[in-house]
Amino acid sequence: MPQNLTVAHLIAQLQGLDPGLTVRLAVNPDWPFSHLPAAAAVVHNDVVYLPEDGQEGYLPTAVREELAWA
Repeated sequence: MPQNLTVAHLIAQLQGLDPGLTVRLAVNPDWPFSHLPAAAAVVHNDVVYLPEDGQEGYLPTAVREELAWA
């Protein structure tokens, strides 16, 4: 995956998934938490920002291992 993810790359990653799946943001390998994404995105200077809308808790161990954050 590129360092600067584009909307096209994100769509390609998600297009084959069940559209009813819940979305969470996995944040910071030093503190592996699951965060809730906000419903709105903000575009500024050709960058799309997906805001965080709260912390859910620690990432499941299997997710940390898959991301090599264990």
